[in-house]
Amino acid sequence: MATTTKTTISGLQTRLDELREQHGVPAASVAVLRGDATDAAASGVLNLDTGVEATADSLFQIGSITKVWTATLVMQLVDEGRIELDAPVQRYLPGFQLADPAVSETVTIRHLLTHTSGIDGDHFADTGRGDDALERYVQSCAELPQVHPLGATMSYCNTGYTVLGRILEVVTDTVWDDLLLARLVEPLGLTHTVTLPEDVLRFRAAIGHIQPPGQELRPAPAWGLPRTAGPAGAICSTAAELLAFARLHLRDGIAPDGTRLLSEESARAMREPQVEVPTGGIGESEAHWGLGWSVYTWSGRTVVGHDGGTIGQAAFLRVVPDSGTAVALLTNGGDPFGLYRDLCGELLAEVAGLELPPEPVPAESPPTVEPGPYVGRYDRAGASIEVVSRDDGLVAIQTITGLGSEMAPEPIELTLVPFDVGKELFLTQYPMLKGAWLPVGFTTLADGRRCLHIGGRATPRAD
Repeated sequence: MATTTKTTISGLQTRLDELREQHGVPAASVAVLRGDATDAAASGVLNLDTGVEATADSLFQIGSITKVWTATLVMQLVDEGRIELDAPVQRYLPGFQLADPAVSETVTIRHLLTHTSGIDGDHFADTGRGDDALERYVQSCAELPQVHPLGATMSYCNTGYTVLGRILEVVTDTVWDDLLLARLVEPLGLTHTVTLPEDVLRFRAAIGHIQPPGQELRPAPAWGLPRTAGPAGAICSTAAELLAFARLHLRDGIAPDGTRLLSEESARAMREPQVEVPTGGIGESEAHWGLGWSVYTWSGRTVVGHDGGTIGQAAFLRVVPDSGTAVALLTNGGDPFGLYRDLCGELLAEVAGLELPPEPVPAESPPTVEPGPYVGRYDRAGASIEVVSRDDGLVAIQTITGLGSEMAPEPIELTLVPFDVGKELFLTQYPMLKGAWLPVGFTTLADGRRCLHIGGRATPRAD
């Protein structure tokens, strides 16, 4: 009979070492929270060129997990009566403009927090390193189109979180980086959580790694994102300090010293589902978006979390409110998703009694579909996707056109395997997922436009 290896907190370092090597991840940092106790471990090297060893206090980029921190800042100001969730953005940014004048006037703070604004979400304009970066970024949004009508569905929106960062600056007259420090980092007693490269340089820090097709894994050509991406994805931290932030939410807004940083009402509201993720209801899981948090239902239990992806780095945070537990994993290349499933799956089973939902897989004999409703070109900022019909079925040819195009200069061909014909759901194997299946969905919006949903993003048909 085959034996099954199981992670235990006492064996955390050993299991991390084994699984990190198995999945070809250069370095990884993991932490586990149970009540007031945090266990942490690190493994590997931060940079394959330099060979610097990863330690538990090394900094990794947490990427879009930053959005939950920005959402927490927003909710603090909601508590203080300085921001209203359903107020239009233009109340706080009078000159705010998008390509659609009606959306410019009616898009609200809640729309931005829940990714339901429909604003093209991968606008990574670099407006410099100065303290006016977010102000100038907002001005650059004036010609941004909609990928779906306001509030019609959800489409993951980095743009919206940078706009939220600018709103925070205007309301408090404080640069976002300084606001984060004053309202969350310092009150939580964090010493290894920063946002600017010059601060990261004070610590050991990971660089991301990429692996172009047919080539060896190597350090990425760039370390970080533009400063304008700050509120959407620029925090660098450790796995343990990320869990100190998660603990604030598990305690419904109370810091370790007993100070209330967020009202109980707001902390709980952030975890309430606001909108369904179009490709999120597969198997035993459901996925929604709350006010900042991604909200999952696994086997009837609520889990909140967020993932983060930057240039060759990937981060994962899962929080289980009913057990007071959380797991954080930070990585810098290789197969981080496989490491997440194996390591975090074992840890969540141990500390929370919770199994990760099984990955979706195609049927042995997938259903057939008529290609007509799907064939066409779908465009948004950052990507152009051409869906074509071939003898062996539908193929989506994705061309990266924005940030990251230098790391994926060639089009990526994704075979679309029918999964649920009634829901117009397909599965595909995205190269960076190392063989795992990713859901791809199609919807028809109220205005009649067709949309392709992949990676949380809605991409409207252009023809």
